Amino acid sequence: MTEDTGDAGPISLPSPCLVILVGPAGVGKSTWAAAQFSVGQVVSTDALRGMVGESPHDQAASADAFAIVDEIVSRRLRRGLTTVIDSLGMDSTTRARWRAMAGAAGVPCIAAVFHVVASEVRARNRARPQPVPDRAVRAMLDRWPTVVAEVNAEPFDQVITIHDDHSEGAVTVSSIAPAHPRRSLPDTTSSQRAPVRSLRFGLQIPRYEFPGGPAESGEQLRQIAQRAESVGFDHLWVMDHFRQIPQMGRAWDNMLESWTTLAYLAGVTDTIRLGTLVSGITYRNIAHLAKIVATLDVLSRGRAICGLGAAWFRQEHEAYGYRFPPTAERLAMLEDAAQLLPLMWGPGMPRFEGRTITVPEAMCYPRPLQPKVPILIGGSGEKTTLRLVAKYADACNLFGDEITVHGKVDVLHRHCAAVGRPTTEIEVTHLSTVLVGDTPAHTAQLIESARPPRMGAERFARSVNAGTVDEHIDRVGRFVDAGVDTVIVSLADLSPEAIERYQRVIAGARGAHGGRSAGTQP
Repeated sequence: MTEDTGDAGPISLPSPCLVILVGPAGVGKSTWAAAQFSVGQVVSTDALRGMVGESPHDQAASADAFAIVDEIVSRRLRRGLTTVIDSLGMDSTTRARWRAMAGAAGVPCIAAVFHVVASEVRARNRARPQPVPDRAVRAMLDRWPTVVAEVNAEPFDQVITIHDDHSEGAVTVSSIAPAHPRRSLPDTTSSQRAPVRSLRFGLQIPRYEFPGGPAESGEQLRQIAQRAESVGFDHLWVMDHFRQIPQMGRAWDNMLESWTTLAYLAGVTDTIRLGTLVSGITYRNIAHLAKIVATLDVLSRGRAICGLGAAWFRQEHEAYGYRFPPTAERLAMLEDAAQLLPLMWGPGMPRFEGRTITVPEAMCYPRPLQPKVPILIGGSGEKTTLRLVAKYADACNLFGDEITVHGKVDVLHRHCAAVGRPTTEIEVTHLSTVLVGDTPAHTAQLIESARPPRMGAERFARSVNAGTVDEHIDRVGRFVDAGVDTVIVSLADLSPEAIERYQRVIAGARGAHGGRSAGTQP
């Protein structure tokens, strides 16, 4: 349990969450909830008494009202919707039932405990059109210290204290607040501490729907790449797909060929590193891919990164007439590529015999300018993919929250130990979509302007990890602590202005967390 003592400043709650209001009658719970949450988010026991009974004060209807509360809350939590229960919240058994409902849905449960001044509670109750009987209010106030002690001892994910003057500030339900504040990264004995080095950032470009259409794509990409380079991004990444993937848009949306696009970006930038995130191993002859990567490295003066993956998009293969091999075969192709590519880029012209490919002469001239072109393997399969990373790769790319990432990093470290490889030789990168605003109000405006018409604001905010600059700085820190070396983001509102806002995240995160991650730059 974590406790907010009510000091001045906004309260940030995770999205979604269940908030249980706790306080005697007349303390101001309903007023506070109405000011901080939307009408649809608040489930009021009084209102439901009025629906199933004679009035909101019909205590005989309480059992039916609470049954409806439980049904509504359960269904909202299953849908991932933030929900506030407006009731007295003073019964420990009822609180435990609601916590269990939140736990079953995987949603954090927060108790909002109201600061009580007995004289003010009595005065406010007397001023009501239908006051609660004095004896009932006295009983609540007499029991209140015990209730507070119970709540603080109960396994809530967070306890916040609400003062009568609301000095704790506005509540924001943040899509990137820690989902479970009580959960911390677990200690692991297999993870190896690595030397300190600087935190790095990458920008991914997954869409090409620019103002002006395809004719303006080159100019738009030039502006994006140059702005990203100028604000401190270390890497620029593109997807390697021939049609847009379902997660990002429609199949007929514009999709530029990846390595051609990177070659263009190499010509309009000077220092930012360039790579695919990631190239499907089934899309090209592996030796030919080596030639493509080497060419990019030469033309970019040594800035290429080779991202590889086992491929997954069956419909894309079928649309282009490519065979889509079984998973085991694609993973074997990935392992062959991880072994063949360094031979293609190295001295001589050795023969390569892999499980899926034979190359009589592994030769590529001109060779890359880098002594070693970094190979990044995407995916987080614990049995095979991360084992291949440990054996062959210079970097991996992971997805998920910080708890998930920490677990994957620990698995990677165990694979490294099994093959006798230092974990410091492998860069851990993490990719996610983000939306960054200046303030909570500005973030809300960006959410409304960017969300699809049929998607609710809260669900869209979660899908793009919407939050303020300060919240994103904190989020980066959590991933650094989980073992991430390079944070790669896809900006949901990709534009020069969005890149400028993210510059503040880069600067703030490097200042706060830059000395805590480890690895070598790919």
